[in-house]
Amino acid sequence: MTTSSKLGTALVTGASSGIGATYADRLARRGYDLILVARDEDRLKALAERLTQGHGVTAEVLRADLTQRADVLAVEKRLREDGSITLFVNNAGIGPKGSLLQSDADYLDEMVDLNVTAANRLAVAAAQAFVARGEGAIINTASVVALWPQAFSGTYSASKAFVLVLTESLASELAGTGVRIQAVLPGLTRTEIFDRVGGSFDNMDPNMVMDVTDLVDTALAGFDQGELITIPSLADKTLYEAFENARSELRPHLSLNRPAARFGVSSSQAA
Repeated sequence: MTTSSKLGTALVTGASSGIGATYADRLARRGYDLILVARDEDRLKALAERLTQGHGVTAEVLRADLTQRADVLAVEKRLREDGSITLFVNNAGIGPKGSLLQSDADYLDEMVDLNVTAANRLAVAAAQAFVARGEGAIINTASVVALWPQAFSGTYSASKAFVLVLTESLASELAGTGVRIQAVLPGLTRTEIFDRVGGSFDNMDPNMVMDVTDLVDTALAGFDQGELITIPSLADKTLYEAFENARSELRPHLSLNRPAARFGVSSSQAA
């Protein structure tokens, strides 16, 4: 028999396999009750039963296809109305099937619907609900290709850059509200996502591919340490800090009332 967790409930999207299922397992071990969201209801039910029996938590299945607006709205409603939810793992997403120039436009639309539109709506809904309650946390799954777009298909990289920027911007608005947010930037991770899009790890450098349990354990360690941006394979944190410092140095030059002299354009502001 289970009782309500003192930690509250974690709602995890993309929970049927891979990173999402691993988050569900790790959070259950910590004592969170769970709401598991994905399209594959049978796999969700099997996972829910395993977690309930193994960790004594409550695990509920909420089947949803987050490329469908009605299903997104159903998950949003749960985030807004269920006061037991204290953690939202915004993880659902799909990857590319090949290079951008070889991709099917309808599949790219589906990717944007899931990786951007649904992720944005649910993150905003969770943030608004948590602020109203005065507590809560959001974990957004982005990707290292947000920082390295040349390495992967453009639409996928752009979708993950969206998640990263959304997280950074929301963090500014959430300061002082009691609500935390984190973006996790996985590199290549051994999950089913490559099989689903017809890819394989066979021809990849094994030194670049992380096990999914290592990824999630490290991401949660970063969460525990209060990191806003967690790159699980990054050993030298000062490298990202240098990147952030470079961006900060750019900011005073990004919006001025005169064009830069290097372009040779006469300003209409000239006396």
